[in-house]
Amino acid sequence: MHSSDVSKWVALRPNSNISQLLEHGYEYTDAWTSAPSDSFPGTLAQYTGATPKTTGVWYDDTWDRTYYAPSSGCVGSPGAEVLYDETKDYNSTELFSGGINSNNLPELKINGTCDQIYPHNRLRVNTIFEIVHSKGYQTAYTDKHPAYDILRGPSGTGLDVGYFPEIAAVANTVDATIAYDQLHVDAWLEWLDAATPINSTVFDAELTGVPTLFGGNFQAMSVAEKTVGYENDTANSFSPAMIQALTFVDASIGAVVNKLKAKGLYSDTLIIVASKHGQAPINRSLHGTVDPDLITNLTGVPVAWQTSDDIALIFLNSSADTATAAANLEAHAAQGKIRSVIWGANLTASGFGDPLTDPAVPDIIVQPEPGIIFTTNTVKVAEHGGVSSDDRVVACFASNPRLKKTSFSQKVYTTQVGPTVLHALGIERSLLQGAVKEKTPMLPGFF
Repeated sequence: MHSSDVSKWVALRPNSNISQLLEHGYEYTDAWTSAPSDSFPGTLAQYTGATPKTTGVWYDDTWDRTYYAPSSGCVGSPGAEVLYDETKDYNSTELFSGGINSNNLPELKINGTCDQIYPHNRLRVNTIFEIVHSKGYQTAYTDKHPAYDILRGPSGTGLDVGYFPEIAAVANTVDATIAYDQLHVDAWLEWLDAATPINSTVFDAELTGVPTLFGGNFQAMSVAEKTVGYENDTANSFSPAMIQALTFVDASIGAVVNKLKAKGLYSDTLIIVASKHGQAPINRSLHGTVDPDLITNLTGVPVAWQTSDDIALIFLNSSADTATAAANLEAHAAQGKIRSVIWGANLTASGFGDPLTDPAVPDIIVQPEPGIIFTTNTVKVAEHGGVSSDDRVVACFASNPRLKKTSFSQKVYTTQVGPTVLHALGIERSLLQGAVKEKTPMLPGFF
């Protein structure tokens, strides 16, 4: 959900549940998610207060120069794909897939021992779930793959309960995704009844009360944007599919609010609605595709790995080839529909980290022209993962009956959600490692 979608929705449905939340809430009209804007770093931004250079998590499908392939026994030269999606499940064709099969996990040598690395082991800093749980409170979270185990944090103690129905088992249509999202909504409502839904993963203990901190996501809006998109008009109006998805999301938020009120918890609950990512392009007339293999070939040097969506993260066989590869890409920018090639000192200065010292940082980031997706899939009309404003300027607002309706127009980041949540719970923000390292403040209005 883009930031601009909020005002469009309020104009279209002035009496909607989202409109009502904004009547006593803080709206952030220039809120930016992580760069890159994939689901994993976009989620972790909110719950760690940090960006990929600090979390070490760039994408759900990327490369690490120190990792080994699953079931390899850490034999051979290091350098492997690090993939955390439905392929980690026992059976991704089932909605409740049996969870993560450790044999599908990438491996890493730690103190001379070859270890299978669960998603939460990949994370370098703690999450607000870990901090809240360490204070003796219960926590819960729901998302689209069992790989969202990552929110347990490095300690593995962040969640009491996870609820992770597998999105890959569902047809990629708005109708099917709404039915899928209803499972997340049902989980929230059960948590508000202090109940642990069937098919949950109980990491610590079943719920004995309403979780102090819980969260989750909706997929329907993302599917509507990627499969149908906005109307191809000058206003970038909502398509019927997007209205269908937003109507469901709005009603679901209303169901949670009504349950909070019924339980006498509404006035003591801070509700934060913030998107992991947007989708690009919003303007469908800009849409186009480029085969990712072309980008690989244009480097003119051996490439170890490329992650491609509406961005390309390129890991070279040898970092010594970076300048050559970047020059070749820039020389063929028109052919590859490339807007910018970020590498070397510019990569580090832009806040992405240093590939010479961090094995998770790509050697080169390729940003395409607006609307271009590096894919051979001609069906999808939008994608996320990139660094454009369409990818990154997202919906973000906080609501509680005690808040005065306020719109903040200054630039903020979704990394500010985590420190804000801890502040609202009266917990020391200094415990959030990533936020401390990046000096991430709370959202405006809370200080």
